[in-house]
Amino acid sequence: MTRFAAFFRNLNLGRANCPTRSQFEAAFLDAGAASAQSFLVNGTMVFCTGSDAKARQLLAAACRNLRRGCGLVEPAFLRRVDTLAKMVAADPFAGVDRDRVYDCCVTFLQTADALLPPDMPRRSTRGDVEVIGAMPGTACCVVRKIGNTPGSPNAMLERLLGQPTTTRTWNTVVRLVAKHG
Repeated sequence: MTRFAAFFRNLNLGRANCPTRSQFEAAFLDAGAASAQSFLVNGTMVFCTGSDAKARQLLAAACRNLRRGCGLVEPAFLRRVDTLAKMVAADPFAGVDRDRVYDCCVTFLQTADALLPPDMPRRSTRGDVEVIGAMPGTACCVVRKIGNTPGSPNAMLERLLGQPTTTRTWNTVVRLVAKHG
Protein backbone atom coordinates (compact mmCIF):
# COMPACT_ATOMS: atom_id res chain seq x y z
CA MET A 1 0.00 0.00 0.00
CA THR A 2 1.15 3.52 -0.80
CA ARG A 3 0.44 6.56 1.36
CA PHE A 4 -1.01 9.67 -0.20
CA ALA A 5 -1.86 13.11 1.13
CA ALA A 6 -4.83 15.09 -0.12
CA PHE A 7 -4.62 18.83 0.54
CA PHE A 8 -8.03 20.49 0.26
CA ARG A 9 -8.49 24.16 -0.51
CA ASN A 10 -10.55 26.20 2.00
CA LEU A 11 -11.47 23.29 4.25
CA ASN A 12 -11.45 23.74 8.00
CA LEU A 13 -13.10 20.88 9.87
CA GLY A 14 -16.50 21.78 11.28
CA ARG A 15 -16.92 25.07 9.41
CA ALA A 16 -19.98 25.69 7.19
CA ASN A 17 -19.98 23.41 4.12
CA CYS A 18 -17.04 21.52 5.58
CA PRO A 19 -17.07 18.07 7.15
CA THR A 20 -16.42 17.07 10.72
CA ARG A 21 -13.32 14.92 11.26
CA SER A 22 -15.41 11.73 11.24
CA GLN A 23 -17.23 12.76 8.02
CA PHE A 24 -13.91 13.64 6.41
CA GLU A 25 -12.33 10.29 7.23
CA ALA A 26 -15.51 8.35 6.35
CA ALA A 27 -15.61 9.98 2.89
CA PHE A 28 -12.24 8.37 2.10
CA LEU A 29 -12.95 5.04 3.76
CA ASP A 30 -16.30 4.79 1.95
CA ALA A 31 -14.49 5.56 -1.31
CA GLY A 32 -12.23 2.55 -0.73
CA ALA A 33 -9.17 3.77 1.17
CA ALA A 34 -7.42 1.06 3.18
CA SER A 35 -6.93 3.70 5.89
CA ALA A 36 -7.70 7.41 6.23
CA GLN A 37 -6.53 9.84 8.87
CA SER A 38 -7.24 13.55 8.99
CA PHE A 39 -4.11 15.54 9.76
CA LEU A 40 -4.74 18.72 11.77
CA VAL A 41 -7.97 20.63 11.02
CA ASN A 42 -6.91 22.34 7.79
CA GLY A 43 -8.28 19.89 5.25
CA THR A 44 -5.31 17.56 5.00
CA MET A 45 -6.00 13.83 4.68
CA VAL A 46 -3.51 10.97 4.66
CA PHE A 47 -4.81 7.75 3.15
CA CYS A 48 -3.54 4.44 1.79
CA THR A 49 -4.36 2.69 -1.45
CA GLY A 50 -2.62 0.49 -4.01
CA SER A 51 -1.52 2.81 -6.84
CA ASP A 52 -1.38 6.36 -8.12
CA ALA A 53 -4.30 5.68 -10.48
CA LYS A 54 -6.35 4.18 -7.66
CA ALA A 55 -5.51 7.20 -5.46
CA ARG A 56 -6.83 9.59 -8.11
CA GLN A 57 -10.05 7.57 -8.47
CA LEU A 58 -10.44 7.31 -4.71
CA LEU A 59 -9.92 11.06 -4.23
CA ALA A 60 -12.56 11.83 -6.88
CA ALA A 61 -15.02 9.50 -5.11
CA ALA A 62 -14.20 11.02 -1.71
CA CYS A 63 -14.82 14.51 -3.15
CA ARG A 64 -18.23 13.36 -4.42
CA ASN A 65 -18.99 11.94 -0.96
CA LEU A 66 -18.04 15.26 0.66
CA ARG A 67 -20.13 17.24 -1.82
CA ARG A 68 -23.18 15.08 -1.05
CA GLY A 69 -22.51 14.88 2.69
CA CYS A 70 -21.76 18.49 3.58
CA GLY A 71 -21.77 20.60 0.43
CA LEU A 72 -17.98 20.86 0.08
CA VAL A 73 -17.08 21.92 -3.45
CA GLU A 74 -13.42 22.87 -2.99
CA PRO A 75 -10.68 21.10 -4.98
CA ALA A 76 -8.12 18.77 -3.48
CA PHE A 77 -4.48 18.35 -4.46
CA LEU A 78 -3.04 14.84 -4.36
CA ARG A 79 0.57 14.03 -3.48
CA ARG A 80 2.43 10.86 -2.57
CA VAL A 81 3.80 10.98 0.99
CA ASP A 82 7.14 9.56 -0.21
CA THR A 83 7.43 12.53 -2.61
CA LEU A 84 6.72 14.90 0.29
CA ALA A 85 9.42 13.09 2.28
CA LYS A 86 11.94 13.77 -0.50
CA MET A 87 10.94 17.43 -0.44
CA VAL A 88 11.44 17.58 3.33
CA ALA A 89 14.84 15.88 3.00
CA ALA A 90 15.86 18.45 0.36
CA ASP A 91 14.78 21.27 2.73
CA PRO A 92 14.08 24.04 0.22
CA PHE A 93 14.02 26.58 3.06
CA ALA A 94 17.47 25.71 4.47
CA GLY A 95 18.96 29.03 3.36
CA VAL A 96 16.12 31.18 4.68
CA ASP A 97 16.78 33.31 7.74
CA ARG A 98 13.58 32.49 9.65
CA ASP A 99 13.92 35.65 11.76
CA ARG A 100 13.53 37.77 8.62
CA VAL A 101 10.28 36.21 7.34
CA TYR A 102 6.82 35.69 8.76
CA ASP A 103 6.55 32.08 7.54
CA CYS A 104 7.70 29.53 4.98
CA CYS A 105 4.96 27.89 2.91
CA VAL A 106 4.43 25.29 0.22
CA THR A 107 1.71 25.95 -2.34
CA PHE A 108 0.37 22.91 -4.17
CA LEU A 109 -0.46 23.34 -7.84
CA GLN A 110 -3.28 21.51 -9.63
CA THR A 111 -1.24 18.44 -10.54
CA ALA A 112 1.87 16.85 -9.09
CA ASP A 113 3.77 17.50 -12.32
CA ALA A 114 2.61 21.09 -12.97
CA LEU A 115 5.37 23.64 -13.37
CA LEU A 116 5.34 27.37 -12.73
CA PRO A 117 5.67 29.39 -15.94
CA PRO A 118 9.29 30.57 -16.26
CA ASP A 119 8.22 34.15 -16.96
CA MET A 120 5.84 34.37 -13.99
CA PRO A 121 6.66 37.08 -11.43
CA ARG A 122 8.32 35.53 -8.37
CA ARG A 123 7.44 38.35 -5.97
CA SER A 124 4.12 39.96 -5.08
CA THR A 125 3.61 43.63 -5.81
CA ARG A 126 3.66 44.43 -2.08
CA GLY A 127 6.76 42.28 -1.53
CA ASP A 128 4.95 40.19 1.08
CA VAL A 129 5.24 36.90 -0.86
CA GLU A 130 8.25 35.60 -2.71
CA VAL A 131 8.58 32.30 -4.56
CA ILE A 132 12.07 31.13 -3.64
CA GLY A 133 11.90 27.77 -5.38
CA ALA A 134 9.66 25.48 -7.32
CA MET A 135 9.49 21.75 -7.87
CA PRO A 136 6.99 19.89 -10.00
CA GLY A 137 3.57 20.50 -8.47
CA THR A 138 4.75 22.95 -5.82
CA ALA A 139 5.95 26.46 -5.18
CA CYS A 140 8.08 27.18 -2.11
CA CYS A 141 7.33 30.65 -0.80
CA VAL A 142 8.43 32.94 1.98
CA VAL A 143 5.83 35.21 3.51
CA ARG A 144 6.54 38.61 4.99
CA LYS A 145 4.24 40.61 7.21
CA ILE A 146 3.74 44.16 6.04
CA GLY A 147 1.88 46.23 8.59
CA ASN A 148 -0.56 43.90 10.32
CA THR A 149 -1.11 41.59 7.36
CA PRO A 150 1.03 38.68 6.23
CA GLY A 151 1.12 37.91 2.52
CA SER A 152 -0.87 35.08 0.94
CA PRO A 153 1.00 32.75 -1.41
CA ASN A 154 -2.31 31.16 -2.32
CA ALA A 155 -3.92 34.44 -3.40
CA MET A 156 -0.85 35.51 -5.36
CA LEU A 157 -0.40 32.22 -7.19
CA GLU A 158 -4.09 31.74 -7.94
CA ARG A 159 -4.22 35.22 -9.46
CA LEU A 160 -1.08 34.68 -11.55
CA LEU A 161 -1.93 31.14 -12.66
CA GLY A 162 -5.68 31.60 -13.09
CA GLN A 163 -6.40 28.32 -11.31
CA PRO A 164 -6.95 27.05 -7.78
CA THR A 165 -4.05 26.20 -5.50
CA THR A 166 -3.78 25.42 -1.80
CA THR A 167 -1.06 26.35 0.67
CA ARG A 168 0.31 24.79 3.84
CA THR A 169 3.03 26.05 6.13
CA TRP A 170 6.32 24.25 5.74
CA ASN A 171 6.03 23.07 9.34
CA THR A 172 2.75 21.29 8.48
CA VAL A 173 4.45 19.37 5.67
CA VAL A 174 7.43 18.49 7.89
CA ARG A 175 5.11 17.27 10.66
CA LEU A 176 3.00 15.24 8.21
CA VAL A 177 6.10 13.48 6.89
CA ALA A 178 7.40 12.87 10.43
CA LYS A 179 4.13 11.19 11.36
CA HIS A 180 3.27 9.37 8.13
CA GLY A 181 6.46 9.21 6.05
